[in-house]
Amino acid sequence: MVGYDPEAKCVSTAEAAAAGSASGLVTRVLVSPLDVLKIRFQLQIEQLSSRNPAAKYHGILQAVQRIFREEGLTAFWKGHVPAQFLSVGFGAVQFMAFESLTELVHNVTSFNARDSFVHLVCGGLAACTATVAVQPMDTLRTRFAAQGEPKIYPSLRHAVVTMYQTEGPQTFYRGLTPTLVAIFPYAGLQFFFYNILQQFSKWVIPAEGKNGGNVKNLVCGSCAGVISKSLTYPLDVVKKRLQVGGFEHARAAFGQVRTYGGLLDCMKQIMREEGSGGFFKGLSPSLLKAALSTGLIFFWYELFCSLLCTLKTPESTTRKEG
Repeated sequence: MVGYDPEAKCVSTAEAAAAGSASGLVTRVLVSPLDVLKIRFQLQIEQLSSRNPAAKYHGILQAVQRIFREEGLTAFWKGHVPAQFLSVGFGAVQFMAFESLTELVHNVTSFNARDSFVHLVCGGLAACTATVAVQPMDTLRTRFAAQGEPKIYPSLRHAVVTMYQTEGPQTFYRGLTPTLVAIFPYAGLQFFFYNILQQFSKWVIPAEGKNGGNVKNLVCGSCAGVISKSLTYPLDVVKKRLQVGGFEHARAAFGQVRTYGGLLDCMKQIMREEGSGGFFKGLSPSLLKAALSTGLIFFWYELFCSLLCTLKTPESTTRKEG
């Protein structure tokens, strides 16, 4: 179902966008706590270890307990409103662009639109398109998730106005370069491995029921997410560090803060002060999030597309016969 299939095309580009939005919305609600943990870990300069007394967070369980004790249960959904705008917008643009690009490949080239390599390239390009569209929301989400108590930004409107007035419009696109550099291979590899794993599962399990298919989509998506995130994670850390630039006063309670002059300067400082391990801070919750979010994104997208196809079965049958 993911990607253009001339033999089973029953979802329009607009319907793909709607399914992508819905899958992003549902998934975001479920994985938000892991996203907050990942961002807190990525932004911490001190080593993530109980042996470091200056470190605010040491590991997943300790961080969960501390955030809950200091900020309450709702802290795990900090930045949820901009995050939902991000997920809904990203899901819509990404899947709409992906379906359109794979259809374009089918119509104007000799490549097979179902080929894994085609999914790699089209998936990367679709994600880059979606990233440019929703980057301001990603920056807002990161700021909300990063702030402690008392809050610097009490509301989304306050955050937008304050950031615009004090830092200028360019602040909403902080970290865009590493984001684009990272998102192309990350998203491309997601679609690539999802396609490969789907083909492999058909070879291993040639016949299956509908419920088995849904579970298969979830498992294939989760595995694709873990592999992709592991390969591209360092650039995600750099992106998060750059997005909180100019926001250092709100990070004072979390430990040391740094100011970075750009992508290369950020990478140099992390390597010099934190070593290679600094590029993998927050990897554990990030992999958990990648497994859940990517698996659920593909699961819900396939499910919503199947429902749409089912609702228009008579129309699609007539179209095939014609």
